[in-house]
Amino acid sequence: MVKFADEALITVVSGKGGNGCVAFRREKYIPNGGPSGGDGGRGGDVIFEVRQNMRTLANLRYRQTFKAKSGGDGEGNKRFGKDGEDCVIALPPGCLIRDADSGEIIHDFGLGDEGRLVFLKGGNGGWGNVHFKGPANQAPRTALPGQPGESRKLRVELNIIADIGFVGFPNAGKSSLLDFFTNARPKIAPYPFTTKIPNLGVLRVDEEQDIILADIPGIIEGASEGLGLGIRFLKHISRSAGLAFMIDLSDDDFLNSYRKLQGELENFSADLAEKDRVVIANKLDLPGAEERFSELKDLFARECPDLKVYGISVHNRWGLEAVRDAFIDMVNGMAADNAGEDSSAIGGIRNQGPDTPDFMLADLDAEESRNLPPDGGRDPDDFGATVSINRKKRGRRK
Repeated sequence: MVKFADEALITVVSGKGGNGCVAFRREKYIPNGGPSGGDGGRGGDVIFEVRQNMRTLANLRYRQTFKAKSGGDGEGNKRFGKDGEDCVIALPPGCLIRDADSGEIIHDFGLGDEGRLVFLKGGNGGWGNVHFKGPANQAPRTALPGQPGESRKLRVELNIIADIGFVGFPNAGKSSLLDFFTNARPKIAPYPFTTKIPNLGVLRVDEEQDIILADIPGIIEGASEGLGLGIRFLKHISRSAGLAFMIDLSDDDFLNSYRKLQGELENFSADLAEKDRVVIANKLDLPGAEERFSELKDLFARECPDLKVYGISVHNRWGLEAVRDAFIDMVNGMAADNAGEDSSAIGGIRNQGPDTPDFMLADLDAEESRNLPPDGGRDPDDFGATVSINRKKRGRRK
């Protein structure tokens, strides 16, 4: 399995303060020059800083100890030691910092793409003997040592920031949908667990808004107990505005798919299980899939009447515009709830109503479905660039 750097166990150490100096003036023609020992420099701090251009914790994979520089010792002639350099640890957006032993959350950078946390302060520098002179002690030979730095063992966890998270069983078509909506190119193959690491793609709405889509490895029943790839990657959609449940209409147990997926989410996180969602039934182009889709809609009409169900075929490009509008509605709806504004216009984007014609009622012959453009029917103006977390390493510039 390809290792994905979304967790790291590190030790951070702040710098020790420099020692104070014991010194006296020894200059010609200056009798009784007195004490002149300077103070030690302050130790460097340990600082965590969010960087927008980072997507994984690969920079923490091969380096487990981060130590700030110690402060310099004081010198004669009242010269103070140099302050130690800070240790700045760069992190991608959406990281959690936990105590490695107790698991307690120390800091959550949340949804912000900027942030700076001074985690450990460096030790103070010691006083030189210039501070101890007085009428009763005109030649002090006392100086203070620098204070030691602090050390902590931490677990850093990455929670990818995405607007819409795809949830589904293996081979349900999540990667194919991400491939259509964005320029991300996840691995697509007709066998389960093709996706082994999360993939991000950016759906371009207009000049002012993008929607980030997250595709995670497929979930199987019992994943919360460690079966399959487990629930390790579910945390990457915990910050999303909504979820897209992908149901494979070619699966004989398609009517129970949503219930099983919902059960695994509830076992992982109650907050994740309560997020807004839409249900997307894929592979509508297969024989008998239309009848199965009708059964699925009837089931949701009885048990979950408020839940929207969309039928699509990524292969034939059916129903994808309605799904795109549903994603925009979910993201804009969450933004309106957070800002207390009308969700009909967020960021210059207006939600599209249910006036989109149903492709199921259209008279499509086989010839029309085969005469697609060479690029698969995409409009290059609709979809924007991608930000993929599965990047190849680039060589250094010389």
